[in-house]
Amino acid sequence: MLPSLARTAPHGLELAKGRTPPRYIERAGTKAIEAIFTFETVIGPCNGVVRLVSEGGAPRAWTLMTALDEIRGHEDPANGKRWQDVDWKRNFGGENWADRRRRAVAYADRDPAVLVVGAAQAGLMVSARLGMLGVDTLAIDREKRLGDSWRRRYHALTLHNETRVNHFPYMPFPRSWPVFVPKDMLANWFEIYAEAMELNVWSGTELTAARYDDAAKRWTITLRRADGGERVMHPRHVIFCNGVSTIPKWPDLPGLNEFRGAVRHSGDYGSGLDWKGKRALVLGTGTSGHDVAQDLSVSGATEVSIIQNGPTLVVSLKEAQAPYALYDENISFEDCDLLATSFPYPIYSRSHQRLTEKNAVADKVLLEGLKRRGFKLTSGPDGTGWQIMYGNRGGGYYFDAGCSQMIVEGRVGLIQFADIERFCAKGALMRDGSVRAADLIVLATGYEGQREAVRHVLGDAITDRIGPVWGFDAEGELAGMWRPTGQPGLWFLAGGLAQCRIFSKVLALQIKARELGIATT
Repeated sequence: MLPSLARTAPHGLELAKGRTPPRYIERAGTKAIEAIFTFETVIGPCNGVVRLVSEGGAPRAWTLMTALDEIRGHEDPANGKRWQDVDWKRNFGGENWADRRRRAVAYADRDPAVLVVGAAQAGLMVSARLGMLGVDTLAIDREKRLGDSWRRRYHALTLHNETRVNHFPYMPFPRSWPVFVPKDMLANWFEIYAEAMELNVWSGTELTAARYDDAAKRWTITLRRADGGERVMHPRHVIFCNGVSTIPKWPDLPGLNEFRGAVRHSGDYGSGLDWKGKRALVLGTGTSGHDVAQDLSVSGATEVSIIQNGPTLVVSLKEAQAPYALYDENISFEDCDLLATSFPYPIYSRSHQRLTEKNAVADKVLLEGLKRRGFKLTSGPDGTGWQIMYGNRGGGYYFDAGCSQMIVEGRVGLIQFADIERFCAKGALMRDGSVRAADLIVLATGYEGQREAVRHVLGDAITDRIGPVWGFDAEGELAGMWRPTGQPGLWFLAGGLAQCRIFSKVLALQIKARELGIATT
């Protein structure tokens, strides 16, 4: 028997009561019986998903996934029972709810068990999960106002996947919300969510120094507040939720320092209305590059060209939602999340190959039009499409919200980076000797990853000890994400809203187990 089996003692396996019953389905081109089951362990109740295929007339397990659902005795109280354990009787002359919240947020007489760095979607979701498990958690964000990391992004930004898959844990978005959430609407939701979920958040706060004490198994953290004050804390865990896209990449481009116009990174580009009547070059053909080029063009820029430096995966906005078809099935949202995480990487990869092939057929007219214009296309590594690209590199694709058609029609120009000799005072000097004049150059050149973003705080020794963060590892899991890293007490959480919702629970359970002494390594 495997050591883990002896330690966890699984028993009581049965089909999950009250959940999606076993059914015939097709996943990644394979027909199977898909079933959700439950079982018990010494730690707590677990969920599982099995898919059975017929082999020689007998059923055989094709895929199998198991996951801890709760820690016994420390169940998630989100079913409403939490209020039974709180003294909410009228306390004349004593603390009321607002007093308790102010005291909890102030941390005047204690340190948190967990410090969450970054209070956007990932930080808020994991804070909510930990709070429900009774783990004292403080989230900090260097922005003055929650959500400003989204508010400051380019004016036209909306999410590129549909609202139906992006709900926050415990608090789904209102049904009246649009199909694609605008950035400012999402940013405002952060504030609503933090207040409603009673999260302890310090905005205008930056982590300036961090040192880990191996003997005490805790951090010494220095925080700088917006008012200029400092606070030293000793949390046992630090979770970096500073995003897959963190520090803007500013490539060293020949001649760019000679350019007399304005140079902006797409992250701080602002609005196309600021450049009405001007000429613009946009370097980069990922999502941000296309969105910025489209925004400039429709906002009245006299000439806009996008510069392509490598092949790009393009899929129409409609077809890009295909990976979320599971959430259209007539089953509960909870079951959708469970099933979405139940595919081993080879099946996950095969599924996306098939989706990418179908997308290319559906988008044939658009893609052929781009090819005629000289746009270089890719279908991702081994034809696996945009989600695998996102998991590996965080970008390299575009969901067409209109800019591709503008390129096809010539409303947005196309330049291949290889045809540029260098940049110059007036714009881009082409290899044929001509100059593509510009008043603005936007660098949609991406961002450094989370690991490098923490180096200036943690130092080289700890950062190098962490190991890879993001990108699929040999087992098909995202490296360093929502699981232990090479540095004790250090965790990472990032990704799309659905990923953060699902895996914030996984991460919170691991930290709770360590706080209870159940898991130590």
